[in-house]
Amino acid sequence: MDSGTSTQTQLDDLRSTPTLEELYKKLDKVDFTPGWIPRPEPILSAEPNTAFKPFRWSYANCRAALDAAGRLINTELAERRNLVMRNPIPGNNISTNRTLVSAYQMILPGEKARSHRHAPHALRVILDSKGAYSTVNGEKTPMETGDIVLTPGWHWHGHGHDGDRPAYWMDGLDVPLVHLLEPMFFEDHPDGWESVEVVTETSPNRFTWESTQRGLDKAQADPEGFHGPRIHLPAPTMPTIGIFVEKLASGQKTRPYRTTASSIYVVMQGKGRSIIDGQTFNWEYGDTISAPNWKTQEHQATEDAVLFQMTDEFLMKWAYFYRFEAM
Repeated sequence: MDSGTSTQTQLDDLRSTPTLEELYKKLDKVDFTPGWIPRPEPILSAEPNTAFKPFRWSYANCRAALDAAGRLINTELAERRNLVMRNPIPGNNISTNRTLVSAYQMILPGEKARSHRHAPHALRVILDSKGAYSTVNGEKTPMETGDIVLTPGWHWHGHGHDGDRPAYWMDGLDVPLVHLLEPMFFEDHPDGWESVEVVTETSPNRFTWESTQRGLDKAQADPEGFHGPRIHLPAPTMPTIGIFVEKLASGQKTRPYRTTASSIYVVMQGKGRSIIDGQTFNWEYGDTISAPNWKTQEHQATEDAVLFQMTDEFLMKWAYFYRFEAM
């Protein structure tokens, strides 16, 4: 509705309003709001104040639930048999933090998940798999335990499983960011499953567990102590998601810090604990931890550990919103 066109009489009436209270009422009728009035949520604030909470999701619990789902629903009814890690804040539908969402997914032996494509970028951290695969834009590659597999936005992708036991992984996507910016598109493949054009074990969209371990063996510890030996996995076609993997020796503790970037961690090896915004979260293999922006975080391994991290750090840096603060 266009509320901006007025007669000269209406403009004169607006201009001659005798009190602020009456002005507020007239402004409301033409869909303006004064920038100077106090608000429950201020337009500007001295520092970030996200509603999203630090949280840990148990892989063991979710795996048990997915096993039940495997008996109760197939890929004909659920194109992706997954359980979304929804941050427990009022009004939240799916978001794990402000810009990112994670979910655990399972596929049974012999199943195929139909191909589709969407605007959001996606990745998978493979937690337990032997014989599963992903087909991305016609390229079929394995999805084995420890692999990190990319699905850039608007790439056709589907999954299948030639092994003999269920396969499980963590999905990570920038869906909440796409919802905020609103460039969402989605399309099912017209043939149901895309044709396989290339079968390969080596792909820019696949980081094997072996290659990640080799990279970590060569990595140096952060001299400031904020991270253990850490590698960045390049994903130039997915600029909204930064991917890091770091290792922490048993007993190693990182220095606390906070940053304007939001992160999601997945435990790829070992046990430990994270202290985020003063809350302690004990973790073990496969667990997922959300660290919202500007919440102090530190991590400690109680066994030799490897942590996967997906973050909007590069997006924050690109927009000149990034800030890091040691605590």
